[in-house]
Amino acid sequence: MDVLRACQAFVHVSERGSFTGGAAAARMPQSVASRRIAALEQHFGERLFDRSSRRATLTPFGRSMLPSAKRLVRLAEDMEHEAERAKLSPLRLAVPDICATHDLARLAAVARRHDVYLDFQPAGPAERAELVRSYEVRAALTAVPATEAVWSVPLGLAAATPPRASAISLESLRVGRADRARWRRIWVQPEDDVPHVRDRITRARDAVGLLPAQVAVATALTTAAAEVLSSTDLLLCSAKQAEQLALHWRPVGGVELVRGFAVSANSRDDAERVRTRLWPDIADCLGAQPSSVAAR
Repeated sequence: MDVLRACQAFVHVSERGSFTGGAAAARMPQSVASRRIAALEQHFGERLFDRSSRRATLTPFGRSMLPSAKRLVRLAEDMEHEAERAKLSPLRLAVPDICATHDLARLAAVARRHDVYLDFQPAGPAERAELVRSYEVRAALTAVPATEAVWSVPLGLAAATPPRASAISLESLRVGRADRARWRRIWVQPEDDVPHVRDRITRARDAVGLLPAQVAVATALTTAAAEVLSSTDLLLCSAKQAEQLALHWRPVGGVELVRGFAVSANSRDDAERVRTRLWPDIADCLGAQPSSVAAR
């Protein structure tokens, strides 16, 4: 027996003195309300209503049970209200600080259609992981190697002027003794200053004989972009970022560089909510290619 629904029928019928009116107020058919009240009477072993009159009149036992039934119904209604409020409570999510405002706004709007209300905390890779550990956010999009990624973003090199080739090989950046004053640098932005990206580009630099200074880590994306826009230097970035910065992007020939993201959260429910409900929209926000993303 559903005690709560039976008590709802009992309370509404008693308030209106009618099985028809009480059933309508409880939003159930009259036959269902009657069955539920009968089941409640059978459960207690006493009648709640005197059915000898045309009105639904409470018996002495019914009058004794009504206050408890009202408390139960009121508590259930309060719980429903609190559940709705909890669903509206923002899920604070740490995101890469390279995400554009309009992309985050679109992600937040889509999330609301899935009953997820996001509150963003932009931060760098190390800070995002720490924000989850310190419980300052409920979840974060953390930087991980491609093998562990839920969202994968291919990286390439972007320049202020269109490169002639369809891909940029690192060997083409090698300079001779006479050209040392004109060597080009590859700028690594803070989002990619993580071992699985930084170390890979550094090893590739050494393998083709570039100068150590030809791969530099910038203190901020703005700084790196300014260097590239004012010179022949290159920015390591995604195709989406290059478009936003009005740069010309090409993949790196012979080297696969990937920016990987996963969800880290203190609650499994929060992690699943972000990963499953918002997977394609987060992919779009990060600039992940659909073919390179695996839903998990």
